[in-house]
Amino acid sequence: MNTLIAVFIGGGLGSITRFGISKFITSGFKEINPVGTLTSNLASTLLLGVLLYLTTDKFVISPNLKALLTIGFCGGFSTFSTFSYETFELLRTGNYMFAVANLLISIFLGIGVLFILARSIY
Repeated sequence: MNTLIAVFIGGGLGSITRFGISKFITSGFKEINPVGTLTSNLASTLLLGVLLYLTTDKFVISPNLKALLTIGFCGGFSTFSTFSYETFELLRTGNYMFAVANLLISIFLGIGVLFILARSIY
């Protein structure tokens, strides 16, 4: 299987899973409820960590299957998983300044862009 196709399939499955979880958790709410997204983000990050742990030393799987599960599924299930993993790797490798910068920039730019857009819309 081509890696691009694996990521495509995994991303679609992850996105559908995230959508299903969000709909299930927030079905009784009329207003925005971030619990569904938070649940997906945390579950995806946990799944990515388990997959990376298992596929590093415990089990050998094909690169395409690993791409389908980690990049595709977890990426589609949540972009937070990639953010968490990259920040963890920066910390693990001793790049504390870059890890903190990654956290601050990601949070402030993410919220800042939304704030700026919301101010211009409302």
